[in-house]
Amino acid sequence: MPNTAHSITEAIALRIGLAARALPDVEPQRLIQALLDALKGKAPTPTTLQTLTVRRLKEALDGALSDQPNTQLKEAVAFLRGETAITEVADTVPTPIPYPDGDLPGSIRVALASNSAESLDGHFGTCVRFLIYQVSPTEARLIDVRRAENGRTIEMDKNDLRAEQIKDCELLYVVSIGGPAAAKVVRRDIHPVKKPDGGEARVVLAELQGALAMPPPWLAKAMGQTYAPVAWTSVDD
Repeated sequence: MPNTAHSITEAIALRIGLAARALPDVEPQRLIQALLDALKGKAPTPTTLQTLTVRRLKEALDGALSDQPNTQLKEAVAFLRGETAITEVADTVPTPIPYPDGDLPGSIRVALASNSAESLDGHFGTCVRFLIYQVSPTEARLIDVRRAENGRTIEMDKNDLRAEQIKDCELLYVVSIGGPAAAKVVRRDIHPVKKPDGGEARVVLAELQGALAMPPPWLAKAMGQTYAPVAWTSVDD
């Protein structure tokens, strides 16, 4: 790979970092190589990045986006070209409340992929942390904040490690998650829920609370992983 480190300014590095977040299933090193290929070896600068197109970057990635929405690629290119305003978001880590087991009867444990404050705004593979809630029909309690894994081991890649971090949860809310990563989550009996528009965590969880009293089949199945089914009595008994 050409040595372009001396040519990349802090502003361009930020653009590349945001583009990497928009493409959670593409390793950052793979994205950088694809970017250099798309720019025909030229260093990323405000001028050269203006020549970048969605088609050229997709061709350079050569199949790495096969199971990702094209909207993610468009978002990444918009960041790289400087067409999307880059704003600094105040990131206040919320404070969890201790949760003794059994304190919220009939509750379910939920993880939210988050990058800032108490928000659902993260892709599974690139989020900064997981917000962990214990949710019942009457309360949504933040019980833990877990910094998301970014490494790998001999046995597990990054997505495996992230799935392992939340294996005590029944549901996972994300802005986006790729097919292979979703499979790792499902393998641990966690039901992934995609909400592309994200939102405030408390608003998202309020919707879930409303569904807990009479859960739809997918939610009933998730709850059934931990809680025994209700023993119904026939009116004829």
